Amino acid sequence: MPASPLSRIKQSISGRGAASLVAAGMLTSRIAGLVRERAFAHYLGNSDAADAFRAAFRIPNFLQNLFGEGVLSASFIPVYARLNAEGKHDEGSRLAEAIGALLALSTSIIVALGIVLAPVLMDAIAPGFHGEKRELTIRLIRILFPGSGLLVFSAWCLGILNSHRKFFLSYAAPVMWNLAIIATFIWKGPHSDHTQISVYVAWGAVIGSALQFGVQLPVVWALLRPIQGIIRSRSPLVRTVTRNFVPVFISRGVVQISAYVDSFLASFLPTGAVAALGYAQTLNQLPISLFGMAISAAELPAMSSAIGTDEEISTTLRKRLLRGLQQIAYFVVPSAVAFLVLGDVVVATIYKSGIFTGHDVKFVWGVLAGSAVGLLATTSGRLYSSAFYALRDTRTPLRFAIIRVVLTLILGFLFAIPLPIWLKIDRQWGVAGLTLSAGIAGWVEFTLLRRSLHRRIGRVEFLPSYVLKLWAAAILASAVGFLLNWELPIHSAVIRGVLILASYGAIYVGLAATFGISGLVGRLRRT
Repeated sequence: MPASPLSRIKQSISGRGAASLVAAGMLTSRIAGLVRERAFAHYLGNSDAADAFRAAFRIPNFLQNLFGEGVLSASFIPVYARLNAEGKHDEGSRLAEAIGALLALSTSIIVALGIVLAPVLMDAIAPGFHGEKRELTIRLIRILFPGSGLLVFSAWCLGILNSHRKFFLSYAAPVMWNLAIIATFIWKGPHSDHTQISVYVAWGAVIGSALQFGVQLPVVWALLRPIQGIIRSRSPLVRTVTRNFVPVFISRGVVQISAYVDSFLASFLPTGAVAALGYAQTLNQLPISLFGMAISAAELPAMSSAIGTDEEISTTLRKRLLRGLQQIAYFVVPSAVAFLVLGDVVVATIYKSGIFTGHDVKFVWGVLAGSAVGLLATTSGRLYSSAFYALRDTRTPLRFAIIRVVLTLILGFLFAIPLPIWLKIDRQWGVAGLTLSAGIAGWVEFTLLRRSLHRRIGRVEFLPSYVLKLWAAAILASAVGFLLNWELPIHSAVIRGVLILASYGAIYVGLAATFGISGLVGRLRRT
């Protein structure tokens, strides 16, 4: 039966509240992550050890991303959330136990292989590293791999918690991981050289992974009670999840290949390229996580629980997509403009400390500006992919992800390796070409996702004037911020950054309201 008006109102409010909880959890985690990154920049800067740690962490992180949050969200949550919506708690618990067991088996095997094959993996991800830098990377890979295995189980917890609308804990749990690393820097950083620090921090990351998993486990255990202890891996529900898992797994693998390509190419650039890429990606992930992932993660269980006729489901998806796209654009557009115009302020506020100098600020700003090009496409594309997953279609996003990676590979090589030579600039700036090429490929993927979904559920009427007003407000606000950056007689990078960015944000909100866009807060009040 169609949902009643009252139930639709409740779903609308709960959807907004869910996005707020996800964003709050991610914000807490990301703030801790920024403190972690500041400590990383303070003690390791753009050194060889920083390059080695970034490259080493990317390899086991490949495992986490393949088996972790994205794949489980797309394959497990739609099935598990539907069981809960239908009141089939016991079946849902048995499904969760079976998926957990399968993850335990597959992850354990891959972790063991990763430790043994670390030299081979090192040569695959960063063939440009040699000598002591190569040996340090191999050592760090072997330390970090078990921690990434634990983070896979953390993602399993996240899938269960999200399906029960317990969003804050699942997304705030990484605070434990960040705190463990920060504590390691504080404890060992002042008394160790770069190589020793990187090794200590790798062990701190493993301890943090265990803490991140452990803080979620008691709540998950309570939600799954009574625990059956019987694994039915051949049940139809498990087969459904694993059938959906395979194309999403491949899709995530394709996306990870894109990240692999970036590190692969950056390893051939001068010292500091891999580290700078990592610093920029951390900042770039802030709006992607807080707005793109938060809204997409909150909408996936809601869209997956939509029931009724095909037309009713399509109508629900169109409404949720429109609202989600508006929320994403409201926050992501000013983020992209800030990265382009005020990127030096952003980078200096977070990283300028210790051996991270003004030269490093300008370098990372260039890399960050390149990533701003595809920021809106990347965040909006996540929401469209979630809609496909809610419709139990995991293959369409896979096809478009493959196209994106092929473009990233071709454009990334051209922009990173020969282009600096053609332009007669320092080869180090090739890393900015990597982020720029990824942004262009992101727009292609977004366009394909949007066109395909509109053919399936109908057109989502997203007015261009809405986005143009946001860009106008952000550009005008950034002009004021740019002038403040020149005129403020304050030498502290942190104080300058806080004043300039706070002014930028306040002016943007005011201008958007003047243009008739009240933003997320205003829409929440009207509900």
